[in-house]
Amino acid sequence: MTLLHLLVFALALVLVSLVRRPALRKALLLSASVLAVYWLQPLLPIRHLDFWLATAALTLAVVVWAAARPADTSLRPDLPAAALVAALVLGVALTRYLGPVCCLTPSRPPEIGQVLLALAAAAGLVFVARRRLGQPFFVGAAGFLLIALLVVLKTPSLALAAATALRALSGQSTATAAALDLRWLGFSYLAFRLLHILRDHAAGRLPAVPLQDFMIYAFFFPAYTAGPIDRLPRFVGDLNRDFTLNQSSLLSGGSRLALGLFKKFVLADSLALIALSAANAGQIDRPLWGWVLLYAFSWRIYFDFSGYTDLAIGLGLLAGIRLPENFDRPYLKPNLTAFWNSWHITLAQWFRAYYFNPLTRALRSRPRPISADLILFFVQVTTMLLIGLWHGVTWNFAIWGAWHGLGLFVHNRWINWMRPRSAGLASRPRLKQALEWGSVLLTFQFVSLGWVWFALPDPALALRTFAALFGWIR
Repeated sequence: MTLLHLLVFALALVLVSLVRRPALRKALLLSASVLAVYWLQPLLPIRHLDFWLATAALTLAVVVWAAARPADTSLRPDLPAAALVAALVLGVALTRYLGPVCCLTPSRPPEIGQVLLALAAAAGLVFVARRRLGQPFFVGAAGFLLIALLVVLKTPSLALAAATALRALSGQSTATAAALDLRWLGFSYLAFRLLHILRDHAAGRLPAVPLQDFMIYAFFFPAYTAGPIDRLPRFVGDLNRDFTLNQSSLLSGGSRLALGLFKKFVLADSLALIALSAANAGQIDRPLWGWVLLYAFSWRIYFDFSGYTDLAIGLGLLAGIRLPENFDRPYLKPNLTAFWNSWHITLAQWFRAYYFNPLTRALRSRPRPISADLILFFVQVTTMLLIGLWHGVTWNFAIWGAWHGLGLFVHNRWINWMRPRSAGLASRPRLKQALEWGSVLLTFQFVSLGWVWFALPDPALALRTFAALFGWIR
């Protein structure tokens, strides 16, 4: 989000919050969220793709909502919300005919006839979802589709192949196709929200939610591009609670926005000038300069990401919606487990709920017993590997995930070994405090070294950087 986006979003939320009628307030929030999906999409070189990706995101969300609705509920009460979404899509498409004031999307939308056909196809998918996707097989198929799209978007070779095919389909040259042609903004977070819906529906834990509330949850624009990953029941509870914008809520939202602006646009953007990157890593010839670059990256990525979270939470507060916290002073934690309980909290909780815990239970319940240590090792390493691959299906992100998975397992073994030996520290408070601060520094150092894999796309360059950091390059 740019400063212009933030200013418009803040003003829109303040105006919406002044509306006293709940039904009108929700309709305005839905309209703003749908329009923001189109406005936030970046300009793409493939013809009309920014429009089609936003439309596809809306279609996926409506299909998942229809699939997760109880079979005995009528869709009639949700027709006004569906009509509003369709009208907004048509309205965005019609801006292509406005001449100089076109368009909300970064590029000119497609012909209106194509959009009408797409809306008809979307309606057909919703009909199929109501008739069949409620069955376990089709719920699994929908989840597989979301994961497959994530894999394509996150894997450079697959993204390049898809971009080449789309260029050919649109009659454009395929010679200049690139993986970055498929920048589907916000899809990673949308996919995880929709997977949460499908999984909880299959487990019978999902309450029936009107389409209007569901779409606001899925596309709530403060959190659409960078999280946090909220849960539907919690979000809808805030959405349906009586809210009046007053001095207190304006102050709390405004102060959180100010903190986010300072973190992102002052601290993070300043540190980005010297932070470790593929452009400067090869120029490191002294360890001291290498550590400066690495620590600058450590703090830059924290201020950047936590700053966006502060902005999302601050905007949400202006609408009476308290989005979950995503960071809790992670660099002050004394061990790696505590770090991952306070860094990108909602992502870690998502993987814990939908991968770590179910897999652990499944392995422990096998007829042939498996060693508890082996189960822990496998589940921790694969969980962190998946978190790494969520950022991109590349070797550097895979190694970064494995780095943290192995670190978490080693920490768990260390804790078990130290537990009977730590009783004597209670009578030596100074030594205990020194060890705690030493643990904080050691954890920060481990996490910072791990950022080398995250920041540099080439593992060979990362290994060279490690060598430079420790003075092994002359």
